[in-house]
Amino acid sequence: QVQLVESGGGLVQAGGSLRLSCAAAGGTFSWLTMAWFRQAPGKEREFVVRIVQSGGAIQYSDSVKGRFTISRDNAKNSMYLQMNSLKPEDTAVYYCAAVYFRETSNASDYPFWGQGTQVTVSS
Repeated sequence: QVQLVESGGGLVQAGGSLRLSCAAAGGTFSWLTMAWFRQAPGKEREFVVRIVQSGGAIQYSDSVKGRFTISRDNAKNSMYLQMNSLKPEDTAVYYCAAVYFRETSNASDYPFWGQGTQVTVSS
């Protein structure tokens, strides 16, 4: 079993930056594909970005490409999301998710989830 804990959310003005972190415990972190999803009020959970085990293959959603950067540190069992040029439409609860070995953007394929961290971008 893998436990995930997000941190780093908060309130920021449009154009600002935030850095989210996801700490993993249990399991073998270096075998995990890690991803960020987000869910805004009244909307379905949305894929944001994923990174494979080695960090070599990364996929971003079109809505965040060029503004967000994902990274991971396998030695620290951690993943990060640097969010720049934030927009009000980025407001959501951001979830860290993990799955062993698969490369997928479907939320239903991820068995391990964090509790989420709120990101609010004011205009």
